[in-house]
Formats: sequence, structure tokens, C-alpha cells
Amino acid sequence: MTTNTLGFDLPILDAHHHFWDLSDGDFPWLTNEYDDAFFLGDYRRMCQDFLPPQYRQATAGFNVIGTVHVEAERSRRQQVRETDWLTALNAKTGLPSAIVGHVFFVQPDCDAILAGHANSPLARGVRSKPEISSGPHESVAGQPGTMQDEAWLAGLALLDKYGFSWDLRVPYWHLEEAAEVARAFPKTPIVTNHLGLPLDRSDEGVAIWHRGMEKLAACPNVYLKVSELGLPNGTWDSASNRRVIREAVDLFGYERSMFASNLPVGNLSASFTEIVADVLGALPQATETDLRALFEGTARRFYRVE
Repeated sequence: MTTNTLGFDLPILDAHHHFWDLSDGDFPWLTNEYDDAFFLGDYRRMCQDFLPPQYRQATAGFNVIGTVHVEAERSRRQQVRETDWLTALNAKTGLPSAIVGHVFFVQPDCDAILAGHANSPLARGVRSKPEISSGPHESVAGQPGTMQDEAWLAGLALLDKYGFSWDLRVPYWHLEEAAEVARAFPKTPIVTNHLGLPLDRSDEGVAIWHRGMEKLAACPNVYLKVSELGLPNGTWDSASNRRVIREAVDLFGYERSMFASNLPVGNLSASFTEIVADVLGALPQATETDLRALFEGTARRFYRVE
């Protein structure tokens, strides 16, 4: 029985969140390398353990039946160890249900790291962030580590060998470039993180974001995570959140869209209830079938969760 104030009782497979135990693993950004430029602003209250009990507390009242863990910026010397730790955590607690690890596509041992992840029965893919520019009116195209770098593309090409997907995480001004990559790798399942990060909700910013999302949605191998709607300094703007959710789901459809909380990062801006409320509020015409796909079915298929 659900006890949330929204009366929402459909099952949820949370397609994107993070766990960390600061006594087990090295997380520089949470301990000794605080990032003053973090895109949501001050995150010091998040610099503490976040494990299944804390996750269950944050989602209390909702029918969360499983989760997908996405790499949590653990030390890049511990990429496979993060996956091993999560696999053991699942054996103890039942969470997470699937794992998205990390590798740099340009690191010399990329193939070996992918093989290490693949040893886990829960591994489904990786997130590897390309180099990005500082804003929509600057370009780094073709520089080392960018989405045009041949070495970077060669690393991405290795995913097919392991049956892995790629979690695409770039800000809105790089989405059109990401669509070019998606067209070049039509057999690789790709999922756009955090609604394409529409961080600028001005008319100009949303227009740039929308063009990129149109290009991505035209690629049948690209899916969408309806997640992380927080704005700089932890601002939560329900009106513009609902606009971008509606436009994005209209482009991708429910069968290629999946709900995700991005906990605990998502809680810097809103509670789990507020996140779900804005998703539901953006889609008042959604049928139960639509919502079942959005909150569970699409993620279950994409990440092959049994």
C-alpha cells in the first residue's frame, strides 16, 4: 500500500541514482576535492553516506521495485571496484538492480576496464562523459576527448563487444553533436541523461535544447531519462520543468522514456515527491499504460532488469 501524498501507486524502476559509502572507496569530490563549480551549487549536505536505507527513506511511500545505479564519480583508479562493490551490495540488500559503470573512452586500458565491468552479472553499460565546452557559443569540437576525437570514438565502439549501452551525459548545447554520434553507432543503445540538461530555460536556451533533442529523438537507438530538473543553485521551477518534460516525452514517446530520481543529487533541489509530481503534472493526458512504461517498463527493457 502506498502512502505518498500524490496517491501514485504504480511500480517504479528508478533508472538513475547513486550510492556511496565514504568509508569504502575513494570519492574525492565528496571528501577532499569539493567542487565550487558544481552545476547545482552547494552540495555539502550530500557529502555523507548514501546507501539503500537512506534511499528507501527518501522514497518512502512509493512502490520502488528496483533501481539502476549510475557511476558516482568514484576515484577513476577504482572503476571496476565500484562495480564489484555494487554487485556485493545487491547480494546483501537487493539494490541496485542494474549497474552502469565508468570508463574513459580514451584511456589506454579501456577494453580491460570494460571487461572488468562485464564480470558482474548486473553490469549493463557505462557512462563516459566527453570533453565539453563552457557554453553554447563556444566549441571544442575535434579536441582530445571530444565526441569527434577518433580515439574517443574507438573507445565507444568497444561497447558493442560487451553488449553495453552508453549513458550520454552532456549539457544541452552538445546534444546535436551527440546525435551525430548516435547516427554513427546505430546498434549501440544510448540513453540521454537528465532530459538533456536544459539548464537555461530562457527562450534561446530552450530552443537550442529542443533542436538537439529533436535530432536525438530521430535516432531509434536513443532513449531518454526524465530526470534531474534542478537548475543552478538548486533552483526548482515547476512551470518550466513541466514544459521541458512535456516537450521531451512528446519527442521520444513513452516507450523510449524512463523516469529517474538522480538521488541523492536530485534531493539538492526537490524531494522525491516533488520530482514525481512535476513528471505527472507535465503529462496530464498520459494513460496508465503510458505511465507504466515511463515509470517501469522502458527502464526494464533498456537495462534488461528481470
